[in-house]
Amino acid sequence: MKKYYTRACNFFYGSNSRNLVKKKLTLPLCGDNSISFNQVEIFIRNKKKVDSKIISIKKLKKLPLIVRKKISKDIKKITAKREFLSKKKHILMGVLNMTPDSFSDGGRFNSFHKATQRINEMCRSGADIIDIGGESTRPGSSIISQTKELQRVKQILKRFKKKFPKSLLSIDTRKSLVMNFSIQHNVDIINDISCFKFDPKSLETVKNKNLWKIIHHMQGTPQTMQINPTYNHVLLDIYDYFEDEIKRFKKFKYNKKIILDPGIGFGKNLKHNLMILNKISLFHSLGFPILIGTSRKRFINQISGKYDTKERIGGTLSSITFSFSQGIKIFRIHNVEEVKQGLLVFETLLNR
Repeated sequence: MKKYYTRACNFFYGSNSRNLVKKKLTLPLCGDNSISFNQVEIFIRNKKKVDSKIISIKKLKKLPLIVRKKISKDIKKITAKREFLSKKKHILMGVLNMTPDSFSDGGRFNSFHKATQRINEMCRSGADIIDIGGESTRPGSSIISQTKELQRVKQILKRFKKKFPKSLLSIDTRKSLVMNFSIQHNVDIINDISCFKFDPKSLETVKNKNLWKIIHHMQGTPQTMQINPTYNHVLLDIYDYFEDEIKRFKKFKYNKKIILDPGIGFGKNLKHNLMILNKISLFHSLGFPILIGTSRKRFINQISGKYDTKERIGGTLSSITFSFSQGIKIFRIHNVEEVKQGLLVFETLLNR
């Protein structure tokens, strides 16, 4: 049986985009008239065979009825506003690893004093969300107990809302004990890389809570994910995964409070990561905000080779601005100040 997927493409920006939308020559992306499109790429999947074609939105009426209905349904989701963004043009999620062994900053912020200083710094630099984690999930990392993980983040979680009332709080955890404690202290977002499957109690913990849940894609576990990851078609396989997870959450309350994260580097090789980033606008047709985390990831080193740097700011920023040009608006990052500066300049140039 054939399955069809719709990716918005051929984008326009700024005043040019707004004028084209006004003339009904383009469609707004995610309800934002400052970025619009006039073509879609249609993927056709028939078992393991995948074909695609690019078509103008003006010519959609010429498609067979069954295809046209599916594409029209997708376009409604592509053009709908995203509640999470409100009026913001982009949202930065600053990473706070309170761990001794995270891949790029392990041990730097694993005390209450250091963590508080780091949060202050990220908030001043433009972070809208602080994502706190007490367990490393780098490739090959070890699993720690729920109590040990909670012990690492407990004091910061208890005082976060009092100290940083204007910032959104996100907890990066796979453990129900940590989720429960975070919910008791007014967490805004649960960021579970296992999509609430690692701990059997985690889904029950969050399912009817009025908070944002991140649906994250990962093939395997942190211990196995980089051992020869394979896909039939990485882009469409992740899309199908998201579709299934969205259906799983639909039976719960607050089922619109979902953010999608394709999991760059989580069970993907260089080819997979590049395909996802190159055509990431496909995921807009699911109708939810999209988050990406490319900050300091290994694929940057794989491309840059001898020009690699410790913090990989250049590669991080280029992947972020490229994704932003496809309508991605939420970015999980370490170097908040540099990314904020880069996005402000890039946005200004796009809007000229």
